Amino acid sequence: MLNKEDVAVLRALARRVAEIANLPVPEEKRRLWRRLNAKNPVRPMVMIDQVCVNEIAGFVGGALALRCTDPECRHFEWQLRWPLFQWDNFAVDMVVEPFVRVDKAIHNTGFGIGVQEQTAVTDPSSSVLGHKYINQFETEEDLEKIRVPQISHDAAETARRLAVAHELFDGILGVRAWGADPYLSLWDPISSWMSVEGALMAMVDRPEYMHRLVGRLTDGYLSMLDQLEAQGLLCQPQSLIHCTGAWTDELPAAGYNPERPRTKDLWMFGLAQMFSTVSPSMFKEFEVDYAGRICGRFGLVYYGCCDPLDGKMAEVRQIPGVRKVSMSPWVNEERGAAAIGSDFVYSRKPNPALLAWDRFDEEQVRQDLMATRRVCEKYGCPLELILKDISTVRYEPQRLFRWAWIAMDVVGG
Repeated sequence: MLNKEDVAVLRALARRVAEIANLPVPEEKRRLWRRLNAKNPVRPMVMIDQVCVNEIAGFVGGALALRCTDPECRHFEWQLRWPLFQWDNFAVDMVVEPFVRVDKAIHNTGFGIGVQEQTAVTDPSSSVLGHKYINQFETEEDLEKIRVPQISHDAAETARRLAVAHELFDGILGVRAWGADPYLSLWDPISSWMSVEGALMAMVDRPEYMHRLVGRLTDGYLSMLDQLEAQGLLCQPQSLIHCTGAWTDELPAAGYNPERPRTKDLWMFGLAQMFSTVSPSMFKEFEVDYAGRICGRFGLVYYGCCDPLDGKMAEVRQIPGVRKVSMSPWVNEERGAAAIGSDFVYSRKPNPALLAWDRFDEEQVRQDLMATRRVCEKYGCPLELILKDISTVRYEPQRLFRWAWIAMDVVGG
């Protein structure tokens, strides 16, 4: 039995979400994202994600305080309350959707390996930690630790979750059962099993060993995708992919069945952040040749994150389906733009450190964004600005709000 006060809180939030979702603005934003993702943009697009919520929540008058008491209701409350707050304060080119997503009860056994680590904390209220990982792959026998993930579905639990959501939101918002939205990085998990230093040194000293390790991981991911497809457990076409708008006229693929989505109906994203300092040839050997097997199954691909790819575009071009390429704060923007041209979306990650200095310099932010816009205009690059990985705004949320206003002014939004 749902608590009446919880229901009242959620339905009030849902009504506001529905009001915004039914405005002309969200559909216009979708149109602009479709144009960008088709490499025929009207203007550069802007998104903000991965924000230091811990620093914001205490300075916004309770706007983010959860009022529901039931844990399931609190999950829905955050799903509604956060986008409303973002819409009011730093909407940029976000889209408020007219539905709630309800995660299917999917169980994944994983690869059978836990993380062994020590952590360091600078701000106890923040989820951002320092990690020192323990190397668990030293011997041939250690490779046997990697198991093939097994996927199963608790249909009764999914039905129960959907029934709760329908009771809460019917007549206000749509309810969508949401399957697995795959995140299949190879080197993020390996770095947490071996440490970055351990993995990099092993690629130099024991390359065949590392090929066997990453090969087992790749095979496990491909088996996992087979299982998700066979059981109809993949998500529907996404609104977002790795913090950027995923709306496109190219997906889903022909023959799409919403009850049984396929990998080719979806975006995938890939990254190898720990390869920032390796050579292009090593990047090709240990990342592209394996990630390409995974990415080739998907309809479109967003590639990269914090890894600087301006000097590795020849290799990135060999990954099937790439449409967007991340240009991190550490790239040579001119070199990256020249290599991307009009072939891909130039997904610029402006430096979040500009929000973290002792003094927030608005003119520095503007010049940083203008430099990106100018270099992309020079080389004909479709452009998006994705501010993310914001660890701190020095407990001054208005910095984030001002960054959003400046960015929209720079792109003409």
